[in-house]
Amino acid sequence: MRRRDSGSGVFSAPFERFKRDDISDWASGFTLLDTMETYFDSHLDLLQRNLAKTSDRLKMRAEETLNDIKKDMLKDGMFKIMPASSTQLERELQRYKLKVSQRLLAITQTWHSAKVIRTREKVTFFLAVMTLFLTALLFGMAPEWIHVAYTVQAAYYLPLRVYMYKKRAWHYFLFDLCYYCNILDLVFIWAMPESPALFVACYCLSLGSLASAVITWRNSLVFHDWDKVTSLFIHIYPPLVFTVIRHYYPGAHKRFPALREVPHMQPVTALLLSAIIYLIWQLLYWKFVLIDRRAKVQSGQRITSFTYLLNDKRGAIGRALSRVPPQYREVSFMFGQLVYSVITELPAVFVLYDSAFWSSAYVLFLFAVSVWNGGGFYIEVFGRKFERELEKLRKELAEVTARSERSSPTLGPQNDDDLTVVSSSPNLSNKTLSPSASEVELPQETIPAQTQNGDSR
Repeated sequence: MRRRDSGSGVFSAPFERFKRDDISDWASGFTLLDTMETYFDSHLDLLQRNLAKTSDRLKMRAEETLNDIKKDMLKDGMFKIMPASSTQLERELQRYKLKVSQRLLAITQTWHSAKVIRTREKVTFFLAVMTLFLTALLFGMAPEWIHVAYTVQAAYYLPLRVYMYKKRAWHYFLFDLCYYCNILDLVFIWAMPESPALFVACYCLSLGSLASAVITWRNSLVFHDWDKVTSLFIHIYPPLVFTVIRHYYPGAHKRFPALREVPHMQPVTALLLSAIIYLIWQLLYWKFVLIDRRAKVQSGQRITSFTYLLNDKRGAIGRALSRVPPQYREVSFMFGQLVYSVITELPAVFVLYDSAFWSSAYVLFLFAVSVWNGGGFYIEVFGRKFERELEKLRKELAEVTARSERSSPTLGPQNDDDLTVVSSSPNLSNKTLSPSASEVELPQETIPAQTQNGDSR
């Protein structure tokens, strides 16, 4: 698996574990946890540095304003802060305090929101890992419960997907073939287990176009991401369920009588039945989405799988559709989907139905692809986030260095009442002032260094 080594010099603690050859096998399991810990720690450090930088900037502005007021007082011969100046200074200070309070309030709200998000991702991570473990346990010890686990998870994931996609205005994706197949699978399992036609269609579609969507849509096993976990469940669990029903379910003919009538898959019949089921879905999709809601789709208010793939210039489907004239793109897309569905069903018809080994190997391959994509997500995405954090840190350090250089004291005579200015404050050591002037508090850096006897050096 490829990974990015950018930033490994700074974040050496977690990334050195990727490079050590003599590290033990059990220690390598903590690499992701260390990486995530460093990632969140870097965000906390950035938050603290931003607060410190904002505080320093406000203090500098307040000091500059105060020094300007004192300089104007001395320049105009005034030795007491006038009421108007005092009122203006108080207003400035109150304004600065209000800004700081608003900034802290916004940061607090963001922090609480981030905590909620992290908690939700932890819950998703926990459920995804436990689901994977439970699935493996059921497959080995009680395969007759796999379809029950599938139903329970579908009752959780699918309604939540409907709610979330409706909230984001993505609900036109819910008309896609994968949701249609999942509903048909549940109908066969619980309502029509004796129908051989429905069984053949569900088997072909589940181990055909639905399973291959793991590769087509680049599904990723990212445990903390609810959306990615749901997408992977929709595409990979039906192939697993029908593989178990066909090859590993004890007494499957009693629970699913349709299997008695399908000892072997008849290629022509199987492809014809699945094509009929597919065409029913395609006609419904064409009527309710491409015709009745064409205005919303064309205006960009709604996104469909067709518009998504068309705009995906990196994918082969998007590049192929871009070469087709616009008036023929929808027809070409639907025809291409039909051909794709038939092609992906060929392994299920000719190989997988009669071989438990190759059927299991196929499901394992799909799972391996999702794990590979998930690993790429963790390494590549988090690696890019680390790079952005490093770049922000470099800019911040450069800004601090430049500010410190600009704030160095400079001496220079000024033709302004014969006063010498040091860092924008007058030197009054050679001037005779009235007693009231001595009450004015000057910045500490303008007082000349003195010996213990009080003589200036």
